[in-house]
Amino acid sequence: MKLKVEQIIQMVEGTFCGDAHLLSNVVFGVTTDSRKVNQNELFVPLIGEKFDGHRYVDIAHAEGALISLWQEDRGTPPEHNPVIVVKDTLQALQLLARRYREQRNVVVVGVTGSNGKTTTKDMIAAILSMKYNVCKTKGNLNNHIGLPLTLLQMDEETEVAVVEMGMNHRGEIELLSTLAQPDIAVITNIGDAHLMQLGSREEIARAKFEILVGLRDNGTLIYPQLDSGVSKVLNELNLDDLHRRHTIQVGMDEDSDVYPTHMEYEHDGITFKHNQLPDEQIYVPLLGKHNVWNALHAMTVGKLLDIDQEMIKEALARVKITGMRLEKEKGIKGCTILNDCYNASPTSLKAALKLLEDSSSYCRRIAVLADMLELGEKEVSLHREIGESIDGQRLDYLFVYGELGKHIAEGAEKVIAKERIFVYQDKIALSHHLIELVNQDDLILFKGSRGMFLEEVVYHLKVK
Repeated sequence: MKLKVEQIIQMVEGTFCGDAHLLSNVVFGVTTDSRKVNQNELFVPLIGEKFDGHRYVDIAHAEGALISLWQEDRGTPPEHNPVIVVKDTLQALQLLARRYREQRNVVVVGVTGSNGKTTTKDMIAAILSMKYNVCKTKGNLNNHIGLPLTLLQMDEETEVAVVEMGMNHRGEIELLSTLAQPDIAVITNIGDAHLMQLGSREEIARAKFEILVGLRDNGTLIYPQLDSGVSKVLNELNLDDLHRRHTIQVGMDEDSDVYPTHMEYEHDGITFKHNQLPDEQIYVPLLGKHNVWNALHAMTVGKLLDIDQEMIKEALARVKITGMRLEKEKGIKGCTILNDCYNASPTSLKAALKLLEDSSSYCRRIAVLADMLELGEKEVSLHREIGESIDGQRLDYLFVYGELGKHIAEGAEKVIAKERIFVYQDKIALSHHLIELVNQDDLILFKGSRGMFLEEVVYHLKVK
């Protein structure tokens, strides 16, 4: 972001308190963290349940901030530091981002979905970077704070922004879509994540399709093949809204506009072909059938923005994905680790287990699974179903961690001998057992919800 102070005042509808000569000064960038202020930035003090960024305004200015926002109900603004007084600092940040996006001649690609958002976002950015100057969401900054900050990272050279949109409740994707106003909207899939908050997969689908609210007229919606349980949500959408946009369905069979025609698993990735160019073979250095799905979404975006097919193939062949998403790592004693600790839902966990079970080139296959959180009243039965879905002939050992994880073990007892199932509530004890058990050429999958911090066990098994 590169704006004059007077422009920011107008965009956030605020009142300036400071020396008038600062109005023509240029602000370079924005931050909400007083510990990470760069010279001449705008500092936005946010307010949470246990913190108030207004306490750090003086520190932010001492570190080089040119100006700060100030929420009007926080008392008298400091006289010695210039501020822009607004009704609400968070809403002002969001308003600034929306209006900045409207000023910039940039193509915005918005990505949401129950699973695969970050991987698909990284793939799209890799493909589009072959031709354009791309700004993308860093890490997982995909909420009502992270998305505005991403938009405000766009500089004068940015041609395309790829922004991830996360959610917990209805209305959140609508807000993010309104801020970003995407030209292309991507929904990766409709899964089980956030069942606790939303209650059903139909409600999850409705929440994801909120991305249409901000999608620009004549924009394109890329959405997944829907099962019968949630396909009715499409019929609820305003047909006028859909008619003003293009739609492309990505799926796994001929009922979709884009689908794979061949898949071949390799030791470090997967090769596939698709119906749009049936003779072209694509390689992705990522494991799992679901990453073909993610790649097809990304390739569709690339095609819409005129990326040459050879460039798409090259970008996917060397794509780098944000960590702890089926990340392959070297383990002790020559074992191999699949670190998928970033998050977990029934859909993504079943996909990861299928990948593990299909990895027949390894000596033994071991699953280390932790609780799946935020599943609501069905959480026990959903964990038990995971255990029951395991192929006991293709999994050598199952380790579970957590209060809910023990229900995975209960379900697994129907398909796996009890002596091959281990239940833990202590990560250190779990780590010691794994260290003693693993051998060369073992493959170990680690997967659990973010709040379970299963990567703490991975740390003990990794080659340092």
